[in-house]
Amino acid sequence: MTDWSDRTALVTGASRGIGEAIATRLSQAGAQVILVSRKQEGLDQAADRISEISGTRPLVQPCHTGRPQAIGALFEALDAQGIVVDALVNNAATNPYFGPMMGLEWAAFDKTFDVNVKGSFEMARQVAKRLIAAKQGGSIVNVASIYGMMGAPFQGTYAMTKAALISLTQTLAHEWGGAGIRVNAIAPGLVDTQFAAAIVNNPAFAKVFSQRSALKRHGQPEEIAGLVLYLLSSDAAFMSGATVPIDGGYLAG
Repeated sequence: MTDWSDRTALVTGASRGIGEAIATRLSQAGAQVILVSRKQEGLDQAADRISEISGTRPLVQPCHTGRPQAIGALFEALDAQGIVVDALVNNAATNPYFGPMMGLEWAAFDKTFDVNVKGSFEMARQVAKRLIAAKQGGSIVNVASIYGMMGAPFQGTYAMTKAALISLTQTLAHEWGGAGIRVNAIAPGLVDTQFAAAIVNNPAFAKVFSQRSALKRHGQPEEIAGLVLYLLSSDAAFMSGATVPIDGGYLAG
């Protein structure tokens, strides 16, 4: 079993939902956890909730992950504190446009790619750069989506970014594997979060998903966290470049 007491994990999009659930499990396991999201207030509230559960308060670092310069500044701040991240969860994502591709505007397209792809890549690169310099191994998990593995009407741009993230996972696994850095991805289905509220809270959309899903329901954030911990841990030492669906059997339908 993995000893998390000497591990430092950074989770993006950690102020709520799947990101907070992952950070909670990491903190309970004994890792030093760094919560990253755009707004200080949301991070502080998440840190309070995690502290009540785990007994250890995570560090909080506000950062707009859609801006590479902000990510660089984040890691310079961690450098100044002597902190080296060896477990990264790229969970932050955005989906500003829900509708047919014909109606997509470039501003929404660019924002989605900036956060979901460019931000995830730069976070991973900053982590890997420091691990390689320290001759230290580590693990990265990218949170993709089942929509990166199939057509996604009305969510086309979001799906494109998740397909790109799956491809990026495979490439980085090959490029950094020799340095002892593993890169994997998970592909959640519909999960009850604020991010997915437009679908979860719409009876018609929710019914379409549940009818196809083998388990006939959507998931909860806590049901995603365990898989991420496994992929980050030494128990998954022979896994890299994989994308693991966690969707209640939706893709099996």
